[in-house]
Amino acid sequence: MELVSDYMSDNTLRHALNELTRKTFFFDFEDWVTGGYFEGDYIPYSFIEDGKIISNVSANRMTFLQNGVEKNYIQIGTVMTDEAYRRQGLAKKLMDHVVNQYKDSCDGFYLFANLDAVDFYDKCGFSREMEYRYSVKNEFCMRKSAGEIFISVNAADKQMKQKYMNMVRRSAANSSLEQLNKFGLQMFYTADMENVYYSTDMDCFIVAEIEENTLLLQSIVSENNVALMDILQRVRREYHKCQLGFVPAMKDMDICTAEKYDGADDYRLFYLGEQLKSIENEKLYFPELSHA
Repeated sequence: MELVSDYMSDNTLRHALNELTRKTFFFDFEDWVTGGYFEGDYIPYSFIEDGKIISNVSANRMTFLQNGVEKNYIQIGTVMTDEAYRRQGLAKKLMDHVVNQYKDSCDGFYLFANLDAVDFYDKCGFSREMEYRYSVKNEFCMRKSAGEIFISVNAADKQMKQKYMNMVRRSAANSSLEQLNKFGLQMFYTADMENVYYSTDMDCFIVAEIEENTLLLQSIVSENNVALMDILQRVRREYHKCQLGFVPAMKDMDICTAEKYDGADDYRLFYLGEQLKSIENEKLYFPELSHA
């Protein structure tokens, strides 16, 4: 058994990682890497035996602008062990290795754990905390303006997709917890351009969908600081509520409400490092499109 790391450009090792990822989480990284969206911030640490990845813990380097202060966190993800090798402490060894690798160069570690894995992270020394999820006050959800509405981006429009990709890289901070190195993860979720919309007069993209009369606004991508109200007024379809997948910018807080959120039936947020207590203390919420 051998420890290997930082090998996403190695086709053989990446394919071995893909195999375990598909078995465990039912997705892989191939299209993301070959499509040119991987930029080096996702770093797998794996045990390999006879050419097979048998256990993995990945470190995601995350740079945020948190209420005006730059923070460098490590988000732990893709924690998995092949079924035949479980209960041998392999994931714990990898977790300890990753923490030791980065503890002196980052502001803390965090992860989103499935409910069936919470005991494991408790044993790894992580603590749990709450986030605050934001929604727009109902009275601001029905207003429309004369501005140009957001139009769905055609996935076949290569020029528009390139514009979107360029803007993701150069996007201004329109959130109180804005990921600065967002390109890789944003494209992991939106490379097919589904739910991506563009407004010409605002020169702004959003990632959004409507479910049961609720607008789920997941991301604002613009090179300029834009007002949340201007975006809401340009959404074509009717909606009565708006839930945000990010923390609004301070200038937009007056039209929003916040509620404590523990992940409900989906996950729990774990952290390691005193600075990450600020997520709950400052009533923040990690952007949904930044989850690894």
